Parts: sequence; structure tokens; C-alpha cells
Amino acid sequence: MTDVFRGIRVVAYRELLRFVQERSRLISSFIMPLIFLVIFGAGFGQTIGSLVPGVNYLQFMYPGIIAMTVVMGAIMSGISIVWDREFGFLKELLVSPIGRSGILLGKSVGAATTAILQTCIMLILAPILGIPLSFILIIELLIAIFIISVSISGLGLLVASRMKSQQGFQLVTQIIIMPLIFLAGVFFPVNNVPAWMEFISKINPLTYGVDAIRQIFLGSEAASALSVSIFGHTMSIFEDILVVVVFGGILMVAAIWSFSKQE
Repeated sequence: MTDVFRGIRVVAYRELLRFVQERSRLISSFIMPLIFLVIFGAGFGQTIGSLVPGVNYLQFMYPGIIAMTVVMGAIMSGISIVWDREFGFLKELLVSPIGRSGILLGKSVGAATTAILQTCIMLILAPILGIPLSFILIIELLIAIFIISVSISGLGLLVASRMKSQQGFQLVTQIIIMPLIFLAGVFFPVNNVPAWMEFISKINPLTYGVDAIRQIFLGSEAASALSVSIFGHTMSIFEDILVVVVFGGILMVAAIWSFSKQE
């Protein structure tokens, strides 16, 4: 058991080290969300104005952009499995005492650690956007992001277990990511859309990850008007996280099973 935990830590550290050493990924993790904020926030903010008292569109979208960055990073973490397979490093991992489940959990924890680093970079923008930060808020946010990233990474690992090339993985994940992101409430409240779109959004597990992060930032007052509601019940942060964890657990089990069958 000690060897397994040590192996998970080593794999996670390797993922984090790879992220830090690749300056293009480090810079783009800040630049891309900033572009979204400028284009969508500044562009639509003037048209939409305040969504609820004290919350303008830019402040509404900022937590969604952080959630989007975390989700994209978590899903794309699976590409390291494909990369390791292509270059032969995966064979060395498979003969180690870690086991297949340990490899995937290490990749998942590495993705979550990377997501925390990306979030810390993104928090630089919060005071500029008029979003107050506190020590408690940051701690709650980082815990939520770690859980959400570990859970959602199961989707990327499941796809990666079936892919033989990085190009194929990127194509499939882009097809998956974009609809999930746009229907997760990043750019609009899911309660104020056509009924068919609201239904799809509320069966999208990413919606609850976005909602949890938004509630942490905006607080309970804004949550009553902007948060996800199911049959008239407004989801709490705990309930949102629980939905994501259940979804992530199913995905991780499926990813481990698929990975074991393929290798």
C-alpha cells in the first residue's frame, strides 16, 4: 500500500513538473481565460448589465471562466497517457508496483494540483474585477477545485484509454469539451434559457462544478437568483460537489476498467 501511495505521488509530481516546465502551457493557462473575459465579459457586459443587484456580467462570468479552465485542464490531462504510450514510457509504469489504478489516480491528482496552480494565477484578476477575496474563500475554492478536477479528469482518462495518438485524443476531447462547457452555465444562467437547453444543462455534471465555484465567489444572496435549481430547490455547494463526485467516481471506475482492458 505504501508503494502505491508513493507511486501516485511520483506520477502526480511528474505531471506537475511537466506543466511548470512547459512555458507555453503555463502562459496559455492565464492568457486564454483572460481573452474570454475580455471578449465575452467586456463585449456582452455592456449589453447585459447587472444580472442581480451587485453582480454584473463580468463578475458572473469570472467564476465560470475559472471553472472552464479547471475542467479543460482536467479532461486534457488524459493526453499524458497517450503521450506516454506513444513514447514507450507507459510500459515502464505498467511494470512498476503502482498498478493501473495507481497510474490513473496519479495522473488525476497531478491534474488537480495543476488546476490549483492555474487558479492561483487566475485569482490575480479578482480584485481588478471587483470581486473581494478572503482567506476562507480561497481555501474553500481550492478544496472545491481539487475535488472537481480529480472527478472530471476521469472523463479525459477514459477517452485516453482508447486513443492511440495525441491528435486523435485532442480531436475527440474538443468535440466533447465545447458542448459541455457552453451548456454548463459558464456564459449564462442555466435557469434563464429555453426549456430544452435547461434540461440538457441540468443533466450535464459540469454544470454543478461551475455552480459550486460561482457560489463560493458570489455568496448565498446571489446564489438564490443565479444558482442551479432542481424542481424549485436551489442546489447548495455541498450538493453540487456531491453530484460531481458521484459522476467522477463512475468515470474513474470506467477509466480504470477500460485502461486495464487496453494495456
